[in-house]
Amino acid sequence: MDPALLRERELFKLKASAIPVVEKRLREDNSNKDEFKRKSKPLPSMPRPPSPPNTSSSLNSYKSYGQSSQYKFGVLTKIVKYIRARHQDGDDHPLTLDELLDETNQLDVGTKVKTWLETEALPGNPKIERTPDGKYMFKPPYKLKDRKALLKLLKQQDLKGLGGIMMDDIQESLPNCEKALKHLQNEILYVCRPGDKKKVMFYNDKSATIDINEDFKKMWRSIAVENMDDEKIEEHLEKQGISSMQDNGIKKVNHVKRKKPVTKKRLSKRPRDNEHLANVLEDYDTL
Repeated sequence: MDPALLRERELFKLKASAIPVVEKRLREDNSNKDEFKRKSKPLPSMPRPPSPPNTSSSLNSYKSYGQSSQYKFGVLTKIVKYIRARHQDGDDHPLTLDELLDETNQLDVGTKVKTWLETEALPGNPKIERTPDGKYMFKPPYKLKDRKALLKLLKQQDLKGLGGIMMDDIQESLPNCEKALKHLQNEILYVCRPGDKKKVMFYNDKSATIDINEDFKKMWRSIAVENMDDEKIEEHLEKQGISSMQDNGIKKVNHVKRKKPVTKKRLSKRPRDNEHLANVLEDYDTL
């Protein structure tokens, strides 16, 4: 081996032995970290945020409540429809709650729904009447048995000036209504309301019918008064020498409240500070 290389090798070893070792620094750094951990106190643990409420359970309870109320009112509507249909067919004897549930195929109803029907729903329903023995029957707007009762009711409405009766109420009240109305078609007048298109029934009072000339009817229908108000029509009649009908009913007189007269205070002429004794009194300070 070359002696020059050997000398360089020995010099390199000497220089390497003079340089400090890196492992000692790593050990010192680790020891310093351990001392820092011992001196530093651990931070207190932060409390966890409260968990949100279980919304799924509340939604399920709300849905179950809505379904239960919907089911109860569904049972009630079936009972009311069945009782009304029986009344319109002429079958008017009352039934118990169990019989109604049997007729409507609702025998699987629970005890809670039954108690609700007996205590709240059926007694408080305006379409149902409860008999003293605890049975139920339909409660119509008018108690009508046949077409004679209907004609009598319409005559009373006309004589008393109460106007007509809704056809929907008569259909609910009178059993076999369609047959009765066919027999009374000459005794009843129908007027359709412009708002909801519902029919109103009036008594056809034939004694009030007047024969009017056809020429007069044509003249009446030929005059258009759509764009004229009451004042313009009255002015037109006055120009033609026709006086319009005036309302000569009893008018309420507005009483004018009279103001109370203001009473002036009277000034009393009584003497003050003994002025009337000015010549009698003497001054004793000089004595």
